[in-house]
Amino acid sequence: MSPLLGTERRELLLSILGRAGVIRLDTAAEELGVSVMTVRRDLADLEAEGLVRRVRGGAVAPILPEPFGARAASRSAAKSEIARKALALVPSRGAVAFDASTTSGALLSGLDGGDLMVSTNSVENAAAARRRPGVRSVLVGGELEERTGSFVGPIAHLGARSLSYAVFFTSASAVDAEFGPSEASLAEVEVKRCFAEQADRTVLLVDASKLGLRALARGLDWQSIDLLITELPTADERLDPYRDLVELR
Repeated sequence: MSPLLGTERRELLLSILGRAGVIRLDTAAEELGVSVMTVRRDLADLEAEGLVRRVRGGAVAPILPEPFGARAASRSAAKSEIARKALALVPSRGAVAFDASTTSGALLSGLDGGDLMVSTNSVENAAAARRRPGVRSVLVGGELEERTGSFVGPIAHLGARSLSYAVFFTSASAVDAEFGPSEASLAEVEVKRCFAEQADRTVLLVDASKLGLRALARGLDWQSIDLLITELPTADERLDPYRDLVELR
């Protein structure tokens, strides 16, 4: 059998990633019949092309910005359970902030405020808030982030800082105990920090598929997050790395 060309190896590595969700150095080297060092070099090339993100022992798929509609279609049952847990934390009056995540959108769809103002940098989430009884919405404007459909930049920062919030509900692209929450876009991080600065309390809403991962840009630090809500029971061992960092629900 003739040795694989570099392009063929890299195509097979991407096939492994699509099949298994992760490329492990040892198993990939064995499957391709090459050395671990060769796989390392191929992964470096794939990372340079933005096709993988190298981690200890191999590589995973990169976490990239996605449109709201694409994100809304995934993990809907988990988002519904997170929204159920978080609903009691939303006051009936005053102002609250929501980021541009679809997990926040799931929570917004269940609101029933008495005289509640919702501030967000997402057109979709602002529209969802307006459809709820007793809820008004403020859309933080600014520069449209075409990849996510959210508003970012200096004008969005100014708008986010213009109100005082009882609670800021936010999600994250990934959550790692050591690195903290992280995002696929640095511009999104900056808007979230502005919301969090003006909030009495910040609640992080993430489904379990994001735990233990890292995205491009470091997000809010653990000191600024008061509560982490997932769809998991709080006794689930997947939450063990976070128990000493933040309150869980």
